[in-house]
Amino acid sequence: MNEEKRICQNCKQPFTIEMDCKVLYEKMGIPVPKECHMCIWKNLMAFWIFGKFRKTTSALSGKTIITTFSEITPFPLYEYEEWTSDAWNPLEYGQEYDFSRPFFEQFAEVQRRTPHPYRSGTMSTNCEWSDDAWSCKNCYLCRSMLHCEDLSYGYRTVNCKNSIDVTFCFDTEYSYDCTYCFKSYRLRHSFDARDCLESAFLYDCRNVRNCFMCWNLRGKQYHILNQPYAKEEYFKKIGTYRLDSRRELEKLRREFANIVAREVIHRADRNLKVVNSTGNFLEECKNCHESYFAQKSENSCYLFRGFEQREVIYAAGTIAEKAALSVMDGYNYDTVVTSHCGRCRYSAYLDYCEECEYCFGCVGLRRKKYCILNKQYSESEYNELIKKIKAQMVADDVWGTFFPYALAYGGYNLSTAQMVFPETQEAIESRRGIWEDLPEQNYEGISGDATPDVIGDVGDDFSKQAVICPETKWRFNIAPQELTFYREFGIPLPSLHPDVRTKNRMKPLTITTPHQGICIFCSKPIVHYYPPEWEYKKIACMECYQKEVI
Repeated sequence: MNEEKRICQNCKQPFTIEMDCKVLYEKMGIPVPKECHMCIWKNLMAFWIFGKFRKTTSALSGKTIITTFSEITPFPLYEYEEWTSDAWNPLEYGQEYDFSRPFFEQFAEVQRRTPHPYRSGTMSTNCEWSDDAWSCKNCYLCRSMLHCEDLSYGYRTVNCKNSIDVTFCFDTEYSYDCTYCFKSYRLRHSFDARDCLESAFLYDCRNVRNCFMCWNLRGKQYHILNQPYAKEEYFKKIGTYRLDSRRELEKLRREFANIVAREVIHRADRNLKVVNSTGNFLEECKNCHESYFAQKSENSCYLFRGFEQREVIYAAGTIAEKAALSVMDGYNYDTVVTSHCGRCRYSAYLDYCEECEYCFGCVGLRRKKYCILNKQYSESEYNELIKKIKAQMVADDVWGTFFPYALAYGGYNLSTAQMVFPETQEAIESRRGIWEDLPEQNYEGISGDATPDVIGDVGDDFSKQAVICPETKWRFNIAPQELTFYREFGIPLPSLHPDVRTKNRMKPLTITTPHQGICIFCSKPIVHYYPPEWEYKKIACMECYQKEVI
C-alpha cells in the first residue's frame, strides 16, 4: 500500500498518511501524528501573528516601538537592535529541567519571562509601521515583504513599488487592489496577471496591455470584455466607465465576479513546473505532497508557504532543510518544532532562537550550544539529559507534537491561522487556545461607506479625518501619500479597514481542500481547488486548459 488511513483525534475526520511522508517522520525521529494536516496547520499558524499594529515601549529601554504583538503577550518586548545586543543575557532566564513536571509546563515558564523582538525583519528604512519587512523602504502597514519601496497595505510582496493594496505580488509597480500578480505595471483590480500593463479587471491574463474586464487573454491589447477595439475606440469606450466612483466600481466588481464564475476557463490548479507533487500554487517543486505556495522545494510534505524546503514535513512560512513542524523559520537544518528561528541546527523545541545548535526547549538564544531551557551544559551533560527528556516526552505522548495553542503569542483570531482556517472562539478555547476579546470600538468619525463617492470630491484635508470601517468599527485614516496616489490614478476612497481589505484579497488563496470534478471539455476526472459555492462553470484539466487558452 502507498498510504495509511487514520481518523484525526481532534476533528474526527479521516485523513491519509502517504508513505513518502511516513519516511520523513522516520528520518526526523518523530511519530506519525494523530491529527490531520489541517489541524496541525492551524496549530502552526496560530503562532504566525496577524495582529493590529499598536504603539508600546521597549521593556529594556522604554523607547517607543510599534508592534503587532497584542497587549496580552506574556513576555517582554525589546526593539530588535536591543534584542540582538549584549545589553541582556538570555541564559539569565534559564532553569534546570525538572523530571517531575511536564516539559511544556517548564518551557512556558521560560517563554513567558524571556524577552522577544518586537517584530521581524531587518535592513529597512522608514518602515516602522510594517512587520516582517526585509530590505524595504518607505512602506506603511505592510507585512511579509522583501525589497519593496513606497508601498502601503501590502502582504506577501517582493520587489513591489509605488503600490497600494497588493497581496502575493512580485515585481509590480504603480498598481492597486491586485492579488497574485507578477511583473506588471499600472494594474488595478486584477488576479493572476503576469507581464501586464495599463489594465484593470484582469483574470488569468498574460502579456496584455490596455485591456479592461478581460480573462484568459494572451498577448493582446485594446480589449474590453475580451472584444478587440481600435486604439481610439478603446480609449473612448474606457472613458465611459466611472472608475473614480466607489458605487460604480462596486457594480463593476460584481459584474466581473459573475464573469469569473460564468465565462473564465479555470485550470484545475495553478502549479507551475512541478514534478510528482500535489497541492496548489506550487512553483518548481518536486516530490512535494499536499503543499501550497511552496517554491523551489522538494521531497517534502504538508508545506504552506515557503521557499527552498528540502525534506521538510509540516511547515508554514519556512526556508529549511530536514525539518519538522516549523513556522516562520529561516535556513534551519535538522530541527524539530521551531518557531521564528533562524540558522539553527540539530535542535528541537526552540522559540525565537538564532544561530544555535544542539539546543533544546530554549527561547531567545543567539549563537549558543548545548543548552536546555536556556541553561548552559557541557556536551556530555547535554547528551545525557536529552536522552532522558526525550524518553519522558515519548512516555507522555508529546514528543514530536507542536507547541500547545496556549503558548501562542496572542489570540488565534489575530493570527494567520484565522485568516486561512477560520475557527470559532468555542473551538479554540476547547483546545486551551487563546482568543482575544477585542474591546468595543467607539471612535468618532465618518463611516467608510459615507465618505465622498468620487475621488475628485475629496478635499485636501481629508487625511485628518477619522474613518470608521463599517464591518469591524475599527478606525483608520487615509494617509497623505495614499490620497495623492488615489487622486493621481482616479481611484475612489476605500470604505473598509486595510486589514479587512487584505483578508478579502486573500480569500481565493486560502483554499486548501481539493475537490473532485470533471473537465468541462473532455470530461476527464480532475482534482481542483474551487469550492462548489463559487459556482465556477468552466474548470478544465491542464491539457484542455492549454489547448483552449494558450
